[in-house]
Amino acid sequence: MEAERHMLSFLGPELLDELLAVSTIKEIPEKTEILKELQYVKVVPIVLEGLVKVYSHFNDKELLLYYIEPAQSCVMTFYAALQNTPSKVCAVTEADSKILLIPSEKLPQWVKEYPKFNELFYNQFNIRYTEMLETIGHLLLDKMDKRLFDHLSRKIELSQQDSIKMSHNQLANELGTAREVVTRVLKKLENEGKVEQNEDGIKIIGAW
Repeated sequence: MEAERHMLSFLGPELLDELLAVSTIKEIPEKTEILKELQYVKVVPIVLEGLVKVYSHFNDKELLLYYIEPAQSCVMTFYAALQNTPSKVCAVTEADSKILLIPSEKLPQWVKEYPKFNELFYNQFNIRYTEMLETIGHLLLDKMDKRLFDHLSRKIELSQQDSIKMSHNQLANELGTAREVVTRVLKKLENEGKVEQNEDGIKIIGAW
């Protein structure tokens, strides 16, 4: 529990004591769905270890919205829980994760009583807004080879591994394109000496 207290110390001792007293810490295996679209939110997560992918569905595709890293939470889940509306997003663990689950019924009280609790989610909103602007910039200015290279680089960084094991179809879903496009662009990047594909996954071997 000391590690959790240290990570969340920015919330202040009073709120932290209350939060840890009523919340649950769960260890959740990789690739476990923890939130479905249109599900009512009963708990709001703070990731302590691991990684969670948040995405939505559009035209039968999974569109990546953002990742929740350690010491981060989910602003979309927070809003849905606070307003008691169905979730507009889905969430799945990308790695074995340890997650603090905050009961949603506590949110209205804590929002009023603890400024630091509001600050946590204002910061999450700022992070996601900045990521959204960067994504729009990529869509407007970058070709698919640059978008795919940057996406792979980011996923490898988040996974803290040398390579990432994903199907071309999964990558296409996250980038909002077709599998055939990803296959073609990966081959181009491979020919240029930027990536390597083998049975262990996809590895970055060159700079952009």
